[in-house]
Amino acid sequence: MHVRYITYMPAFESPAEVRRWFRAAVWRVWPIAEGSLSLRKSRCIRKNCSACSSGKGHVSYVLYGRRGSHRFSIYVPDELAPAVQQAVDNGRKLHELANEAGVRLVRALKKQRDERKK
Repeated sequence: MHVRYITYMPAFESPAEVRRWFRAAVWRVWPIAEGSLSLRKSRCIRKNCSACSSGKGHVSYVLYGRRGSHRFSIYVPDELAPAVQQAVDNGRKLHELANEAGVRLVRALKKQRDERKK
C-alpha cells in the first residue's frame, strides 16, 4: 500500500519557515515504524499437527525491516497488528515529508540567495 502525503507548498518561504512546517508536520506522525507488516503462514515442529497436516498451517503477523545492512523480522501478536500497520503507514508518510522538505528547503535557499544578490 502506498500513501501519498502532499501538503500545500507556498510560492516563497524562508528556510526557517520550512523548518517550522516540517516540525509541525512530523509532530502529527506517530506512532512510526519502517518496514512492512506481513501475514505469513508456516509449519510448526510438532509431529502430527492437525493444522499443518490439513494444509492450513499457522498464520502470524511479522514486521520485516532493516537495521543498516541487516534484515530483521519480529513476531507481531494479532491484536497489535492494526497499531503496527498504522506505524508502518506513518513511516511512509514521514519519508514523503522528508522528500518534500528537501524540495522546499532548496527552493527557499535559492530564493534567499537570489534576494541577497539583488
